[in-house]
Amino acid sequence: MKQGKVIVLVAPSGSGKTTIAKRLLNDYDNLKFSISATTRPSREGEVNGKDYHFLTAQEFQDNINNGNFIEWEEFYGGKRYGSLRSEVEKQLNSGYYVLFDIEIKGALNIKKQFGDNCLTIFIKPPSLEVLKERLLKRNTETKRTLKERLERAQMELEHEKEFDVVIINDDLELAYKRVKEIVESFMNKS
Repeated sequence: MKQGKVIVLVAPSGSGKTTIAKRLLNDYDNLKFSISATTRPSREGEVNGKDYHFLTAQEFQDNINNGNFIEWEEFYGGKRYGSLRSEVEKQLNSGYYVLFDIEIKGALNIKKQFGDNCLTIFIKPPSLEVLKERLLKRNTETKRTLKERLERAQMELEHEKEFDVVIINDDLELAYKRVKEIVESFMNKS
């Protein structure tokens, strides 16, 4: 059986990354989503092992100490997220392509580890103003979280050149078509 490869999507919040990831997973049976581990509490309807691997702070720290994460990061409020090596390797060894929807630091760490067996795609909004409009339309942001997301987006955009491919999501259908072409080409390379 052929060893799988890794595909990483990164984008500022509101750029369409999650929508594109869901469509890719729907279109490809040989593509599996990397379920992150997290220290944040589960939300209503979330299932442990399906949406996230919910860990206590101590369990997460033990996994860090034991080198069990391919990548991990700590965010506002001390919440941690990471990708468990055992979960990813199980999928790769079964011949699947593993799709990551993660942050820049994690994406670049994964690229270092997997090299040519990793495709990194940065999805960006046409402008910060368009991104702000999209975030406002969601109706989920406070003034503070909007400001934080826009500041983070500005920082993330400074790293776009470090990715294999950059796609501007000006039109979701066209952006998805382009991502799909790139992913297919990567999957067909031996």
